[in-house]
Amino acid sequence: MQVLRIQANLPETLSDTHIIIYVNHFRDTTMKLYIHVPFCHSKCAYCDFYSTPRKEWMEAYTDALINEWRVRSETFDEGIDTLYFGGGTPSSLPHALLKRIIDALDLDTRLLREATIEANPEDVSMEWVRFIVNETPLRRVSMGIQSFDDSELHTVGRRHTAARAIEATETLRAEGIANISCDLIYGLPGQDMKSWKRSLSTLTGLRPEHISAYLLSYEPGTRLFAMLDKGKIEETPDEVVEAMYAHLCEVTAKEGYLHYEISNFALPGKEAIHNSSYWDGSPYIGLGPGAHSWDGTKRSANPCNLKKYIEGNGSGVNETEDETIENLFNDMLITRLRTARGISLDEISEKFGKKMAETFKEESTPMIEDGRLVLTPDHRYAIPENQWLTSNAILLELIKV
Repeated sequence: MQVLRIQANLPETLSDTHIIIYVNHFRDTTMKLYIHVPFCHSKCAYCDFYSTPRKEWMEAYTDALINEWRVRSETFDEGIDTLYFGGGTPSSLPHALLKRIIDALDLDTRLLREATIEANPEDVSMEWVRFIVNETPLRRVSMGIQSFDDSELHTVGRRHTAARAIEATETLRAEGIANISCDLIYGLPGQDMKSWKRSLSTLTGLRPEHISAYLLSYEPGTRLFAMLDKGKIEETPDEVVEAMYAHLCEVTAKEGYLHYEISNFALPGKEAIHNSSYWDGSPYIGLGPGAHSWDGTKRSANPCNLKKYIEGNGSGVNETEDETIENLFNDMLITRLRTARGISLDEISEKFGKKMAETFKEESTPMIEDGRLVLTPDHRYAIPENQWLTSNAILLELIKV
């Protein structure tokens, strides 16, 4: 069995006979804004996101980013209702530069339904949190903890300890952050069921509003991939990964978290609004090197090149990707079927026509019969929770090549 390994947000476990329907956030005409901060203290062994340790470029990056926003914000009239600082490590930006960016955005905070910044535990000090609360509209912090086992953290190049992660979470809470998201990774080198259970128990005991739990992915070009290739570490066996995933689903459900997307769990009403836009097709704009955008009909991206981004002052670097009907259909299918809500024939028909919807219905029928797909009470097609870990194989049978 090939499990789904992904990297880069239900009150009880879904089964073949019991389906919990997740009511998604309504889709509207507002725009989501993502800002990629490409700076990191150091590169984690598993990470293939674009980042650099060149902190001397932070000020020039800020100038270019502000100019990119000035140019691109003239191309749309929608208000911004979610703001997300991702990376990289946004918490590594000096306070003054982060404040400059936020001031330049000049967003109507009355429209903001969610404003998030990613942070690493080692950056979360009382001073930093007070700055976030008092000087910015950011009220949601997404923190990359990954594990509460120090040996596992050391193996993958994380700079914090388990104790520091706990302290950071407590500091966020004590200083007024009421919406916290924390990341964990399972399938780490040397990790077993005992350590995974301990990490998950520790995190749920801290009661973050949101949990993202990712199965480790060995991405080409990363140090971890090289270590695997040289035989220095071994990939976690599929049967152990499956047991880890089953335990994850069981514990989060018991603790009251909704499993609303393959890797994301939330207390009721705390689902990630911004990240949900990636799965429901809402338009979003991405600023910074390596950031992607989607206007509802076409995708575009900034190259992963900070030097080029700065030299162009953030302008003229955005490249549009050609999209075929098949690609658009595949994108819609893959993103919707990542969620508990799934996809409906009406949604397919509205965008791609009745013929495409009928074809999907015919192709999905045998999958419903053998339990790889389910038809929910409101006539939506979804992958059951117990099949999400192997959803790649299901999607490969449905996408258009």
